[in-house]
Amino acid sequence: MNTTLRRLTAAASVLVVAGIVRMPLEQALTEDLRTQGLLSKPLNIETRKKVGQGFWAVSLGGLRTLVATVLNLRAFTFFENQRWVQLADTYETIVQLAPNTDYYWDTGSWHMAYNAAAYYQTSSDLPELRRRAEWRAWIERGTAFLEEGTKQNPDSWYLWSRLGWIYSDPNKLIDYEKSADAYVNAVKAGNALPFVQNGAAYALARVPGREDEALEIIRERRKQPRGRVPTMNALAFALEHRANPSGDTYQLALDIFGSETEAYEQLTPYYLEIRKNFPTDGMAEILKKLESRLSIPADKSVFKQREELEENPFNPW
Repeated sequence: MNTTLRRLTAAASVLVVAGIVRMPLEQALTEDLRTQGLLSKPLNIETRKKVGQGFWAVSLGGLRTLVATVLNLRAFTFFENQRWVQLADTYETIVQLAPNTDYYWDTGSWHMAYNAAAYYQTSSDLPELRRRAEWRAWIERGTAFLEEGTKQNPDSWYLWSRLGWIYSDPNKLIDYEKSADAYVNAVKAGNALPFVQNGAAYALARVPGREDEALEIIRERRKQPRGRVPTMNALAFALEHRANPSGDTYQLALDIFGSETEAYEQLTPYYLEIRKNFPTDGMAEILKKLESRLSIPADKSVFKQREELEENPFNPW
């Protein structure tokens, strides 16, 4: 072996040994950075296949958000062409590239649970059983996608609030218990906008046994001018009456709404929202009294309107 070859062999050996020594240190540093959220987890094999070799090379260079942006544009094309499976698969890839971006989780879920579900619900060229099955499957897929988003980002009040919304949407697969838990988690996450507390109250009020939790939130919200919105006022009336059913219903209405006219105008649309399943404790009694005092014609009565709604209930499936 000549002198040059011996030197090259020695140098290679030194590099190998140095690499072996440094490897545990670099791995520890990498894991620490990932724990702190400063470095993304490595892409799995399936993700590499989906994004393609060119994009994979870019993502290795730390430009995953750029790749996610490009794929998001591709997903919009799938939306325009109603290619729902490709759209869903694309968003599942996108969130692996950018797991901490709320927008992708929210948008992907919306496309699946709303756009794709509505597409199959209204597809007149499909048998009804197939339409129902596809409608339900896409809502479940979109909801599961959003659920995963909250697991990946437990401190995102926005994603928790979106999950709370979808579970209480009367056009979807209602689960008020899950909706309430999601909204409560949104509030606990911190920095949530005021409407999130409203959502928590609305959901809790519809979960048997958790009405008191809802009333506690409502009382606090109504201390603020922006918390005295019609739905919140009507819900306050129902839950306060529930908490004290022997109290003066008429005086309670005046205390909450300020006048007979305001009470009737705010309670009427609430009482007619039968699809939302809000509690209506004491409302039949006070509405009858208000209609009598305000001389509401029989053909304009809220009870006549509600009867018509109950005779023709809307069922999205």
